[in-house]
Amino acid sequence: MNIYVGNLSYRMDDGELREVFEAYGEVSSARIINDRETGRSKGFGFVEMPDDNAANEAIEALNGKEVGGRNLRVNEARPREPRPPRGDFNRF
Repeated sequence: MNIYVGNLSYRMDDGELREVFEAYGEVSSARIINDRETGRSKGFGFVEMPDDNAANEAIEALNGKEVGGRNLRVNEARPREPRPPRGDFNRF
């Protein structure tokens, strides 16, 4: 299951995010999203857990929990919606 994790501390790194979720089961990947231009954290990330039961347990336990001085927002990630084309390329 792919899990969205929001309201992360800007100082948290991928390894720390993984550790938080490993308390509930196996973690396939943990990734904090960074701004392309500055390289700084955007304050959210995604965790992939292969066992849905463990993932649901982690969501239940961690949603609203304080980690790094911030209350996490944790839920099942929704599929990414397609983005509209960028620029004026389609204006003919």
